[in-house]
Amino acid sequence: MPTNPEKPKSRRFLRRRQILQGAIAAVLPASLLSCAGEKKEKSLIVGGLPVTCNLTLPVACVARAAENGANRASDPQFSYEYSKYSGWPEIKESLMAGRIQAAYMLAPLVMDLADRKIPLKIVSLGHRSGAVIMVRTDSPYQHFKQLAGKRIAIPSRFAVDFLFLRKMLAQEGMTPQDIQIVEMAPPDMPAALYANAVDAYCTGEPFGAAAQRAGYARTLRMTRDEWRNYICCVLTVREELIEQNRPLVQDLVDHVLGAGVWLDAKQENRNKAVTIAAGKTFFNQDPNIIQFVMDNPTDRVTYGDLRMIRAEFEELMQLSIEAGTIKHEIPYTTYVDESFARIAKPAAIAL
Repeated sequence: MPTNPEKPKSRRFLRRRQILQGAIAAVLPASLLSCAGEKKEKSLIVGGLPVTCNLTLPVACVARAAENGANRASDPQFSYEYSKYSGWPEIKESLMAGRIQAAYMLAPLVMDLADRKIPLKIVSLGHRSGAVIMVRTDSPYQHFKQLAGKRIAIPSRFAVDFLFLRKMLAQEGMTPQDIQIVEMAPPDMPAALYANAVDAYCTGEPFGAAAQRAGYARTLRMTRDEWRNYICCVLTVREELIEQNRPLVQDLVDHVLGAGVWLDAKQENRNKAVTIAAGKTFFNQDPNIIQFVMDNPTDRVTYGDLRMIRAEFEELMQLSIEAGTIKHEIPYTTYVDESFARIAKPAAIAL
């Protein structure tokens, strides 16, 4: 369930900080933690889902906390608290209501909200690739076109996974009317496939890897092969946070970008990220499933190239207009603030 941002602030801050320090202790020398609680910090709650497309967020949170333990007292002391949500609607409602001021969100959903005058801006990407179309291992499906007439689950019609499915349909000369689309929460998809309630599902990781690692599912298509510059989850902040605390937003962007560079630098870093993300502070998942995503293949999800490219967002918008989830073209500057990315200096992640 989502963390309740309305709990008494002092108790919430102490509990989260203590848990976060415990997570850091698993991967960092004790010397970096000795003064972690001795400095005044400006803490920002950042919402996210327990999905590998959001993996840069736990890494950024832990890395920033480690810096706070090692820096001089005069250095800026920002910190980020991960708040786990169960689905996009819950994050959307929290952002709209101002209960949280930052979150990883679906890019097309941010476009739509910004067009409806909700004061939100995308300030960074969170990942690339990471979506899969899964079928049963014992199914006869070897080619996408064989899914004609079959039941295929998607997370939401706002999800970029749905746009990926539509791209595959168009590639085969098919339309959404040629299949049966079922909306379903991603955690329920592996079990639905196992029970033959659906013939395939299209979603982000680790929900494809969970079924694949269990042995009853295999990938039919992956964005890494079909849509290399695929983007889905983006770091989104409320405009009042930008107006009130630009240094904090810039620091968060720098740490997300730094986390991306660090994750793609070497496999050892990905292994450390698995340990961090799997813990109760963050995803609270089986680390073996997250590790499977990191290994099979190693570029199943990528994080190093988080450039904000206008043409890619506009392609995403056109696909959303064709899908009917966005009704008209929305000016780029309505939903994106590039100013942080333009001057960003990816933080050096020392974990």
